Amino acid sequence: MGIQDFTPIQQQALPDVIDGKDVMAQAQTGSGKTLAFAIGLILRLNPRYFGCQSLVLCPTRELADQVAKEIRKVARYLENIKVLTLCGGMPFGLQIASLEHGAHVVVGTPGRIMEHLRKGNLDISGISTLVLDEADRMLDMGFIDSIRDIVALTPKSRQTLLFSATYSDNIASIRDEFLRQPRFIKIEAEESSKPNIDQYFVRANNSDKPNRLLDTLAHFEPSQVIVFCNTKAECDDVAAWLTDHDISSLAIHGDFEQKQRDQVLVRFSNRSCSVLVATDVAARGIDVKEIDLVINYDTTRDIDVHTHRIGRTGRAGAQGIAVSFITEREDYKLADIAARFDIEPEFLQMGICPGNFSLQPDVATIAFDAGKKNKLRAGDILGALTAGLGLEKSAVGKIDIFDFQAYVAIEKQQARQVVKALATKKIKGRTIKSRVLR
Repeated sequence: MGIQDFTPIQQQALPDVIDGKDVMAQAQTGSGKTLAFAIGLILRLNPRYFGCQSLVLCPTRELADQVAKEIRKVARYLENIKVLTLCGGMPFGLQIASLEHGAHVVVGTPGRIMEHLRKGNLDISGISTLVLDEADRMLDMGFIDSIRDIVALTPKSRQTLLFSATYSDNIASIRDEFLRQPRFIKIEAEESSKPNIDQYFVRANNSDKPNRLLDTLAHFEPSQVIVFCNTKAECDDVAAWLTDHDISSLAIHGDFEQKQRDQVLVRFSNRSCSVLVATDVAARGIDVKEIDLVINYDTTRDIDVHTHRIGRTGRAGAQGIAVSFITEREDYKLADIAARFDIEPEFLQMGICPGNFSLQPDVATIAFDAGKKNKLRAGDILGALTAGLGLEKSAVGKIDIFDFQAYVAIEKQQARQVVKALATKKIKGRTIKSRVLR
């Protein structure tokens, strides 16, 4: 895979994971913990038996998809290993059909896993490894009863691996309930790996937050921004406000169907959308590294959540900026942030957003009504656009392939002509409908 050195969590956890011992690990997001448990659980698989041998529980669909992709990367070096994702928002019937063919590793959210267990579609009575990934977030989201029900259906001889970003009393209680004499590993963030983030604050009442948001965007002129809101309704309202003011913006929250979520995340990650307005739950599993600015439109009460939010910027050694809106009643939150990060709060002095300010990307996304299940590959799309239509490779951006949909980033000025030309061209011997996402 091209990995030369293990991260600290991998160095410390892998020996015990491979030995089959229970492990409880506390490590920050981006520390490489997925690979630590992926290697361990894959080494314990029997490739010839197509029953569920490892189960990984995640708090959100996005994180489950991300974890499953990482496990598949490792699994491809063994023959015929099947990794299946079971999450809400995806067609239930298709998941049943996939389960009928068997799977070695199942990755999913507690709610959908319980649904399949209740209906008898999934059997976990023979698993050798159970992973609780981001256990702190699953408890915060109220999944403890579902987790208990799931664990009760697994063998007592299983290996249990628990990974958490924080260590609370709730985590301590499930450790005693689910793990047997676990090895506890805590990885402190090294100074060199800590994100380089400048934090600023803006005084804003609820009524003038929308205008202060425009002022902040105009002040920094970023390319990629995440705006955090505390409610789904606020996400929708803020995204609509920004769109009305010529800011390329999309909302994402828990009410979105999987296809909607996929499209929003694809457009943000391929840079055809400038601002993503998200709730905390929806933001779990977003893996976009080049985010210039994080704005806490609504400041959270939980300092750990605040830390997770602003950690979306300043990745891979880049300089990051985080701005938090503080109302008159939220000075206690400001004090918590200042104490956690040992900073003297700095309030931004900004001008008013000019009326002609705009934030629009140079890229558009074209969607194709075909995907993996239709045998469509990234190379097929690239070939159709370059060899077929004569586009330069530099005009074609990120290509994402899902089961029944595919997406490609194209220079915005060429997107309409490309879709028009594709209507008369065949890809893999057939015409595939395409359109520009708006």
